[in-house]
Amino acid sequence: MAAVYTFNPGYGTGVTVAPNATSARSLIRSGTQSLCFTNLGSVTVYVRTGDDTSVATVADYPILPAQQVTVTRRADDTHVAYITASGTGSLHIMGGEGF
Repeated sequence: MAAVYTFNPGYGTGVTVAPNATSARSLIRSGTQSLCFTNLGSVTVYVRTGDDTSVATVADYPILPAQQVTVTRRADDTHVAYITASGTGSLHIMGGEGF
């Protein structure tokens, strides 16, 4: 039987950002294994994890409106970058452990 790993959120550490057509980035809390993204807006938001120079593009991971996804970050990723194709979005970012 396969193991099931659930996402354990880092309560109190979530942030809501307002992505737009210019790439921006936020710091990932140290010790965070996974990131849970919730698109609270009405436009698709594209995300990428990396270092403090990361720039998101519309070729990165899309998070559709009203969707939630959890991704595992690489150990050396320190930031998450985000962008929209047009308009302003609303993206909630929560670090935690598990999937």
